[in-house]
Amino acid sequence: MNQRSIITRISALLLSVCTIGAFTGCQPDEFGAGNGLEPSTDPNFASFTVTPVAGKNNTYALRAREEGVIGLKWDKGEGFSSSFGKAIDTVFLPDAGTYQIGLLAYGRGGVSHQTTQQVVVASSDPVAGNMVTGGKMQPGDESKWLPLTYSDGVSFAIRDGKMVATGGNWGHAGIYQPVEVVAGKKYKVDMIVSGSGATDTWFEVYVGKAVPESGGGKDYNDGGIRLALNTWNGCGNAAFNGKLSAISCGGSGGTVSFPESGTVYLVIRTGGGNLGNTGIAITNVELRGTN
Repeated sequence: MNQRSIITRISALLLSVCTIGAFTGCQPDEFGAGNGLEPSTDPNFASFTVTPVAGKNNTYALRAREEGVIGLKWDKGEGFSSSFGKAIDTVFLPDAGTYQIGLLAYGRGGVSHQTTQQVVVASSDPVAGNMVTGGKMQPGDESKWLPLTYSDGVSFAIRDGKMVATGGNWGHAGIYQPVEVVAGKKYKVDMIVSGSGATDTWFEVYVGKAVPESGGGKDYNDGGIRLALNTWNGCGNAAFNGKLSAISCGGSGGTVSFPESGTVYLVIRTGGGNLGNTGIAITNVELRGTN
C-alpha cells in the first residue's frame, strides 16, 4: 500500500471518530460551556407593550419582546393560558374597570420571567359590555343583589370573590337583580359555578319580566329556566367548576330577547336536600348583548 493510500485511510478514520463523538458527547451537555444553553438572565426579555387598537372599542394590541424568548403565555385578565401564545396578540376588554395583563416568557435554559401591566378601561363596550353590576362578587357587591327567601334552610353570602349558596334541608332561596333591556336585542346570560357536589338539589337561572317575590308558596318561573344544575338530571352530583353554560343539564339556553324595551329580572335560585360541603358558588355573572 503506497503512502498516499495510507494517509487517505487515516484521514477517513479520524473523520469517523469525530462524527461519532459529535453524537456521543463531544459537546458539553450542561448549561454554559459555550454550547448555547446558557440561561437568560435579562428580566427585560419578558417586556411587552399594550396599545389601543384604532377604530375598535375596548380592544388592545399586545406585543411581546421577541429577542431571547423561546416561548410565552399571556394572562388577559383570567389567568395564564395553558398553551403557548403568539408574540403579537389582541385582547378585548368589554367592561369598564382596571385589568392586570400579564406575560410569562421563557428563555434559554428553561428560565422564565413574568411581568404585568395595568390597563384602565374607561367605559364598557356598548354592545358586549356586561349589564350586571356586582357580578364579580367582591366585598360590597352583595348590595347589588336583592334576596329571595321562599323557605328556610338555604342562605347566600359573599366570600373570597364568590356568592355562595349553602345549606339544604329542603330550603329554597335566591338572589336577583333588575336589568334594562332593549327590544329585539339578543342577550346571553352566563356565570362561573363551582361546588363539591350536591344531593337532591336544583340550581336555576331565569331572565323574566315578572317582579320576583319572597314568601312561602312563592316561586319564580317567568320566561322558563334558562340554565340549570339538577342532580336528578345528572349534573351537580360530583364536584364541578366552570361556565354554567357548559355544565348545565337543563333549561332552554342562555340566549334571551324581549319584544319590548324595559326592566327584566335576572333571578338565580336554588334549593333541595343538601347543596354540598362547600355549597354552590357563583362568580363572573354576565348578561351581555350579542348583536
